[in-house]
Amino acid sequence: MEIDLKKELDVLIALRKVISSIVREITPDPGMKHPLSDATIEDVRQGFTLIAAREREISEQLGKPSLHRPMYKGETPKTNVIKMHGLKSSKDED
Repeated sequence: MEIDLKKELDVLIALRKVISSIVREITPDPGMKHPLSDATIEDVRQGFTLIAAREREISEQLGKPSLHRPMYKGETPKTNVIKMHGLKSSKDED
């Protein structure tokens, strides 16, 4: 099962990259008319949403964090820190 999920994830990643490349290449300069209809643009957005959701589901099933979450320049990954009060460290046991 894990091999099938990995293969599906690889297909989704490749598909997302191809669609992203197409979108970048057909995006006109500011002020110019876009060659795609508004309906097609919305379909592409919905497609990206579906791909991202399935990638996230598969990553969670495989026990791997999503590596495709956007990171902006200068941003550091957010982590959750849980403070464990009352636990003794190995140093305290000596």
